[in-house]
Amino acid sequence: MIKTLTNILKDNWEWRTQIGHLAVFELKKRARGAVLGWAWLAIKPIVFVVVFWFALEIGLRASSTTSGAYPYFVWLVAGLIPWFFMSDMTNTGSDVLHRYPYLVNKVKFPLSGISTLYTLSTLLINSVLFVILMVIYTAYGMPWDIYLIQVPILLVLMSVFWNMVSIMNSQLSGMSKDFGQLMKALNNPFFWLSGILFNMQILGPAGFGWAADIMLFNPITFFVTAFRDALCEKVWFWEDPVFFGCFCIVFVVTLVVMVLVYRHFNEEVSDAL
Repeated sequence: MIKTLTNILKDNWEWRTQIGHLAVFELKKRARGAVLGWAWLAIKPIVFVVVFWFALEIGLRASSTTSGAYPYFVWLVAGLIPWFFMSDMTNTGSDVLHRYPYLVNKVKFPLSGISTLYTLSTLLINSVLFVILMVIYTAYGMPWDIYLIQVPILLVLMSVFWNMVSIMNSQLSGMSKDFGQLMKALNNPFFWLSGILFNMQILGPAGFGWAADIMLFNPITFFVTAFRDALCEKVWFWEDPVFFGCFCIVFVVTLVVMVLVYRHFNEEVSDAL
């Protein structure tokens, strides 16, 4: 298992230049043919955020479920922006080998590097959205303090974790298209059930303590909560030892499963595709 992990890391390092170039090419491909070009990479998520803000705060008065110490809009955006990244990684990222079949069959390219280039291109878009988030954060008069140092740390941690998920899932999707379809089908349930639009603290008092316990092992919930803790609650993401410990368990399990799946299917995926 150590040998397989070492090979994955070695392949990504040796092919880092090509991975970087292909990540930029991926961004150009997304913006190609549009009048507004690169702007469309940010317009769609911005519209998404505004629609949910209007529906929840204006329509449903959801701001009553959050603390009055920070604006509800900042709290909402702090959860939605990392979700955009995680949604792409569970959706397209889980079936990324079918997105780049020429890299699988026609070019000698490490399969783990395909997930990495997609992760990198998605992270670049998400980083722009985080810049917009910080503009909103500043416009609302929120303080720039030491807790904000968690934002880039969490971005790196989130990228590493979901890249592992993409490497693992893409191998399984390469062997069976049904797995890729399953991950796409789960995208909406992940969104509605992971605490992105509601405060997880309300589950216990509402009689859903068992659901809160399950969410401790949900990596989507962890990252959404961690970014909100950094920006709104002003606490460190490791301050809750139970929540952080559960994520560490999920991280290690994901790493082990990724390595085992990669070792077992890596040589067979190109034939299956």
